[in-house]
Amino acid sequence: MGNLVALSDYFGVSLDELVKGEKQPQPSAPPADDVDPFPRRFQWEYKSKRTLFGLPLVHIHLGWGLCRAKGILAIGNLATGLFSLGALSAGLFSLGGLSLGLLALGGLTLGGVALGGVAIGLLAIGGLAVGVVSLGGLSIGVYAVGGAALADRVAIGGFASGHIALGERARGSLAYSRATCTPDLLRRMILDEYPHTWKALVDFLTLFLE
Repeated sequence: MGNLVALSDYFGVSLDELVKGEKQPQPSAPPADDVDPFPRRFQWEYKSKRTLFGLPLVHIHLGWGLCRAKGILAIGNLATGLFSLGALSAGLFSLGGLSLGLLALGGLTLGGVALGGVAIGLLAIGGLAVGVVSLGGLSIGVYAVGGAALADRVAIGGFASGHIALGERARGSLAYSRATCTPDLLRRMILDEYPHTWKALVDFLTLFLE
């Protein structure tokens, strides 16, 4: 018996397998997890069947990566349309992280009317605003209003630098403190220096002295 035990140990088999030739069932390996370690990227898209000018009325394309939407109303990571909403959006009316349009709203905006953290446009309103008419913390333009205003023609702000400058600290050919300048005086200065200035713009600028 001792010899049989020694043989089974030597060959690494059980006594039954050694004596009777019967193999013991081996324990099955645990099933591998049927889990994709890299799940598919989420993506969802909807496109309306109705079209206008060859574009779907609504195109929504959301998900990871570059998801482009193009339609009258476009919503996606990259959106192009009459009305567009996306991380990067371009359209007549645009809203996004980086936004381009006639009316653009977002973090960084470029448009006819631009509103954003950084805004560049004909009319620009933002933390940093650059435009023909600009309003912002730091405002740069032909006509500028802001905490710090730098303008070619009229600057109004805490610090103002321009041909006509109104501010607590003002530098320019015609420099006045905002406390001592009246709306009528500003109106006369603008029309004397720039007689073809749009009347509505003159009225708008005088609002910041009332």
